[in-house]
Order: sequence, then structure tokens, then C-alpha cells
Amino acid sequence: MLTFNQVHFYYKKGHSIIEDMSFTVHPGEFVAIVGANGCGKSTIAKLMNGLALPKQGTVKWNALDTSNQSELADIRRQIGYIFQNPEDQLITTTVRDEVLFGLENIAVPRTEMDQRVLEALQAVQMESYIDAEPHQLSGGQKQRVAIAAILAMRPHMIIFDEATSMLDPQGREQVLHIMHTLHQQGITIVHISHHMDEVLTAERVLLIDQGRLIFDGSPHSFFTDIAVADYQLQVPFAVRIHHQLQLAAPVATDWKEAIRRQWSINSNR
Repeated sequence: MLTFNQVHFYYKKGHSIIEDMSFTVHPGEFVAIVGANGCGKSTIAKLMNGLALPKQGTVKWNALDTSNQSELADIRRQIGYIFQNPEDQLITTTVRDEVLFGLENIAVPRTEMDQRVLEALQAVQMESYIDAEPHQLSGGQKQRVAIAAILAMRPHMIIFDEATSMLDPQGREQVLHIMHTLHQQGITIVHISHHMDEVLTAERVLLIDQGRLIFDGSPHSFFTDIAVADYQLQVPFAVRIHHQLQLAAPVATDWKEAIRRQWSINSNR
């Protein structure tokens, strides 16, 4: 369980980035964090696993406190972090070495390493590239290798910080599929995104505005109760269709299926 308790953060005193932030992410949840550029989303992500430390308040992973230097290594072993640009976390000359690097840092026994590398690459369908050079891969492939490097360490939670924003549609779809597969396997997912259609498949949405938590609830409530355009966010196509058809059911992620259902109801009247 990850807990923010009255967290404040700033880079320069008097210019707050995060103000009085409190929320809890429970084990096994899929949480989307959204908001306009510069609202503090990525800072929240960095606070989650100790890449940034609160100026006031606490960020805790179960009983571990990010402000306790001696506990940071354990926190980062259990909370993986995927950056927006995969090249920010690719540092070796082969895919195999990239995945091995994290295992060496956490002192995994050598006898376990090869199996963990293979399992992690298979989970992201990159095992055939095990000897490839990361810089020769596509953006989506690089991001999948970055995910594999985190998966090999067997985290309980993974933060995806705008991890799909630099990918083409195919690469984005692949990474989203991996996220949901990992969630189905019991890993807690925090997905920071400016793609509002990705929010529809989350279980819970946190809306951040000027460093404050404005909304915490389901995607359906978010798009029903919040004027998302006021926060420089776009309404997903599925939600626009839902509102135009005046559907009574919750917003469907599969907008084509929603249209078919409504057409069937109207045809039988």
C-alpha cells in the first residue's frame, strides 16, 4: 500500500509544486493520474519511489518511509518506474545486459539471473531481441525492454510516467496491453497519462491541478462530473459518443459495442 499523507513539495521555497497531497493506492489497483502539463503529475510519480522527497508530510510504501535513506533501496526494489523516454533508462550495449543490470544491483544470485531475464523478455515479447543493441530498436521496443528490466526485479507496483506519450499507435497499444496484463497478474499499476482514452480502462482516476488533488474516483464519475476541458484535457471519443447518444449505462471503453447495443434497443422499441 502506498500512502501520501499531507505531502508538500517544492524546488524553490515559496513556489509549491505539490500542496497538502493525501491519498492511498491499494494493492492490485490500476490508478490513472491526469492533469494539465505542469500540474505536478511527474513530481508525484518521483515522490512515490523516492526519486524526490517530500518537504513536508510523508510518502510511505507499507511501513517503509521514502524520507528514511536506509529504506529507499527496499522501496525502489518493490516499486518500479518507467520513464516517458525509454532512452533515459537504457544504459548498456545489449538487451540482455540491460535486463541483467537491475538484477546485479539488487544482488540476485547468478544462478537465477538468466531465467529471470528470459521470463521478463518473454512477458513483453522481446525474447528474440535478447542479443540486440538497444539503440537499434524502435521506440516501442525500447520501452518494452525498459519494462522487462523492471519486471525482472519482480516489483509489486509499477509507475508508468507518460510511458506511451512518445510512441506510435502500435507501440502505444503494445505497452497498454502489457500494463493491463501485469495488472491482471496482481501488480499494482499507476499510469500517468495525457491520453484520456487510456483513462477509461483504469479502475480509478486522480485529477491533479496546480499541485492539488481535485478528484479521486471512477472513470465514469470523472467524465460525468468533471468538466475536463477546464483542466486542459480532451474528452475521449467514446465519452463524446456516450453523451451524444444519452446512454444510461456507464461509459464503455468499447464505443462501437455501446453504439451497437443502443441501436439494438432503439430497433426493438
